[in-house]
Amino acid sequence: MPRVNIKIGSDNFTAVLHDNESARAIIREMPFTLKMDDFSSQEKVADLTFDLPSAGTEIPATINAGDIYLWSGNSLVLFYTSFSNSYRYVPVGYITDVAGLTDALGSGSVEVTFSIE
Repeated sequence: MPRVNIKIGSDNFTAVLHDNESARAIIREMPFTLKMDDFSSQEKVADLTFDLPSAGTEIPATINAGDIYLWSGNSLVLFYTSFSNSYRYVPVGYITDVAGLTDALGSGSVEVTFSIE
């Protein structure tokens, strides 16, 4: 799987995507920019504008800062905090170095660009 660049303002982060149908479908649509809204002061979320294949969900015991998941079909979620979890997600990938991620995402909505490195 190719590495992905995630650009937030002037900050760039590298993500590794999992080798699954959902991640491959997302890569095929790159580059794209999303307006991601804050949710629960722990994640940014945005609905994707393209269709994704149906995929099996899992319940990760822990969500880590930098994790990228799909929720409820086509909502892309980028987590910036770590916490215990009980919700179902489709794993997409993770940011390799989260230093500065919380500051880059800030509070409220933010534009995030996803592209192949």
